[in-house]
Amino acid sequence: MAEDNVLEQLYQVILTRRGADPAQSNTARLLAKGKKKIAQKLGEEAVETLIEGVKGDRDGVISESADLLYHLLVLWAALDVKPDEVWAALRAREGISGIAEKASRPKD
Repeated sequence: MAEDNVLEQLYQVILTRRGADPAQSNTARLLAKGKKKIAQKLGEEAVETLIEGVKGDRDGVISESADLLYHLLVLWAALDVKPDEVWAALRAREGISGIAEKASRPKD
């Protein structure tokens, strides 16, 4: 199904916007502002998604989740993180409880 690859497709579109005219593309404008601004926008979208979830607004969660995923992919593009790298990290966690996975992380 085409929908199965929507994140991969969106990531590829975001990559095409690197170096594009910021006056013509919101993605290019965001990338030109740098990682700090992208991360800030990602945080804002996470909070907006959380608010919609607390309110129990299903449609709001759907809309804000789309914004959240978009901004996450822009951050990945800014940092040259490839979706396959994230998918591999998720696959590596398959079959491991969240508690065990968290306990295995280095302590700061």
